[in-house]
Amino acid sequence: MQWLEIKVSFEAADAGLAGDLIAAVFYDLGARGVVVDDPVRDQSQDWGADALPLPENNAVTGYLPVDERLNQGCLELNQQLTGLSARLGMSYDVRYNPVDEEDWAESWKAFFHPQKISPRFVVKPTWHDYSPAGDELIIEIDPGMAFGTGTHPTTALCVQLIEDRLRPGQTVLDVGTGSGILLAAAHKLGASGLCGVDSDPTAVGVARENLVLNGVDPAGFELRTGHLVRGLARRYDLVVANILADVIVDLLDDIGKVLEPSGCFICSGIIEAYEGKVAGKMAAMGLDLIETRRQGDWVAMAATWGSR
Repeated sequence: MQWLEIKVSFEAADAGLAGDLIAAVFYDLGARGVVVDDPVRDQSQDWGADALPLPENNAVTGYLPVDERLNQGCLELNQQLTGLSARLGMSYDVRYNPVDEEDWAESWKAFFHPQKISPRFVVKPTWHDYSPAGDELIIEIDPGMAFGTGTHPTTALCVQLIEDRLRPGQTVLDVGTGSGILLAAAHKLGASGLCGVDSDPTAVGVARENLVLNGVDPAGFELRTGHLVRGLARRYDLVVANILADVIVDLLDDIGKVLEPSGCFICSGIIEAYEGKVAGKMAAMGLDLIETRRQGDWVAMAATWGSR
């Protein structure tokens, strides 16, 4: 299958916000993942010694399938970029490059190195070596064609909240599981009864491979292709969703069907501009916001049931 590589180079006063919003546009259009070029590296992160040099310019690169939806997708992208340009005072340039699936699936691996994303967790791509220190826990990951290398701030924030909130033996539901990285983290913290849902069947297959890679017994997890929590018939002690803010708002309509009365809901994929929208919907559904964490322009939230 062929894909169209679309690279949006840009300049903006708030480059972090602009990059997040451009990435969100790509995901809305069905991109499986994005590559973000940031000339300013976050020194608080534990970058590998062999990390690549910093890029010269801010850019976001997304990949759209070459099919009957492509032309409309490109039109929508240009419309959204025009709107962001007017709103943020952003200048931008768009370049297109057709790529084969095999080339895409392999080329980005040069950007993925072992990285510490929480007090205990290190995400390690399968093609790199890493020796854990102290009580570090290693998540082996090969994202394949699915979203979720673990290096994005939203994934790191979710892992940090799971590390603090999950108790051994609790059940976990991951909505929009992607590569399965959050379920792998939950397993290494002693969770049981794992379940992941994703609308992309490719992601479900990748998640299954990654869970087995991290020592999860296939009898101990369930993965399914579907829309949010539709069709699920049980409740979980912890529900996590690292997806877009608008999708989280939709998910909250049904959160009572899948979250135990004593359970915890963790979500991210939220830029600061939409934080109030998500918090307001949580309150409307009877959830009490108990913690908010931030990294750059990204926000993660943890909530539990209030008086029900």
